[in-house]
Amino acid sequence: MYKFLKRVCVFFWLLVSLSVTSYGQYVSTKARVESGYKGIWFTLGQFSEFGDKYSGGLGTYTAKHIPLSIYSPEVKKTFFVYGGTRSEGEKHLLCMIGSYDHRTGKVSRPVVVHDKEGVDDPHDNPSLAIDDQGHLWVFVSGRGRKRMGYKYRSTEPYHIDSFERITEEEMTYPQPKFIPGTGFLNLFTKYTGMRELYFETSRDGVTWTEDQKLAGIKRAEDKLSGHYQISGQVGEKIVFFFNWHPDGNVDRRTNIYYLQTTDFGETWSSVDGKPLEIPIVDISTPALAAEFYSKGINVYIKDVNFDQNGNPVALFVSGPGHQPGPESGPRSWSVIHWTGDSWEIHKITESDQNYDTGSLWIEGKEWTVVGPTENSPQVWGAGGELVIWKSLDNGKTWNRVKQVTQNSVHNHNYARRVVNGTNPFLYFWADGNPDRFSRSKMYFGDSKGRVWGLPYDMKKDAQRPKRIRNFSN
Repeated sequence: MYKFLKRVCVFFWLLVSLSVTSYGQYVSTKARVESGYKGIWFTLGQFSEFGDKYSGGLGTYTAKHIPLSIYSPEVKKTFFVYGGTRSEGEKHLLCMIGSYDHRTGKVSRPVVVHDKEGVDDPHDNPSLAIDDQGHLWVFVSGRGRKRMGYKYRSTEPYHIDSFERITEEEMTYPQPKFIPGTGFLNLFTKYTGMRELYFETSRDGVTWTEDQKLAGIKRAEDKLSGHYQISGQVGEKIVFFFNWHPDGNVDRRTNIYYLQTTDFGETWSSVDGKPLEIPIVDISTPALAAEFYSKGINVYIKDVNFDQNGNPVALFVSGPGHQPGPESGPRSWSVIHWTGDSWEIHKITESDQNYDTGSLWIEGKEWTVVGPTENSPQVWGAGGELVIWKSLDNGKTWNRVKQVTQNSVHNHNYARRVVNGTNPFLYFWADGNPDRFSRSKMYFGDSKGRVWGLPYDMKKDAQRPKRIRNFSN
């Protein structure tokens, strides 16, 4: 009799479990622990005389996954997500999360939130948000309509060891913003006209509004539209800068546009607060901040921040072509800044690749950029040696103050700023050889340009990262 009752209980338990998995709101997953921080290596495979359009260690790719890292003062930890892999010889994308404890100076073992099951493409990398209760939200990017995106929530506040899947949906380049006491506003891309911009909102992260289109500029002669956006948040104001792809061609991306909302996406406006009807469809919209199309200039937006008055600033790289090499000329690093009266553009420096990517910090009149502006060791490849640039006059003039990495074996790239970051974990990135497949190590740095390596192999659940002074091995 006991065996019979036991079998009946097991049967009903299995029945309930299958019902929840198939029809319930959540799918719970115990995160798989990995043995160290191994970044994903990727090649786009679009080669010309001077190498690939972009390739290398792309664990913190793309600039359009925002944010990747957030410091939580409640637990004095920096949480960060990235694209990883299981071993040095693999190109199997794992959407990972880790944490750095500022009290102990130790980093946790990384864990897998979502296994991309054979996908090697870091366009599917995750982004991160933290809600009022301290739950960690990992937004896993899809790739157009080929691969779906996912939203995950940690089962416990400020813990990374287990997650529940909340949604599965079409969502590329997720950029979640959480407004305390209000909820989530998620900016993302759908491939409805090649790459068009959308947003959705949620009070609790579980129930979401319908997707609403933000931008799909298309001239009379265009069959397709297209945009990339880079966003930022200050208080309840959420903003984004975006470029335009004539007839949907990403290799001609140009112009800089700007939109903002201060009421949780109920209305959208230009930088001076004038209401604008969405979606933006006109090339000469009042949302236009800077025109580059007539000059034949490509624009690659990298980061967004705010001056001491809350006015928006964007970091961008520009140049005359999309292919790597000298024919496309030097790439200019610049900031575009709304002064309160007009848009101003100020040049910082130059580098050799459109996909050289860094971040922007603003504290009063002191502005800082960290990015791979030193064109070595793999010249013409994406990335290089990281350099700190500073301005003491609101971005008008810039000085090179320190080279962060030197004598490196591989290029460093996609130095990503931590939201609310605090030393020593202010930014993090990965290295890799853009010319051929290589392993990819990961690092983080502080305001003085000191660097620590995230441990490539770990034998403990928490380990103190080693200070890196020599990058030649």
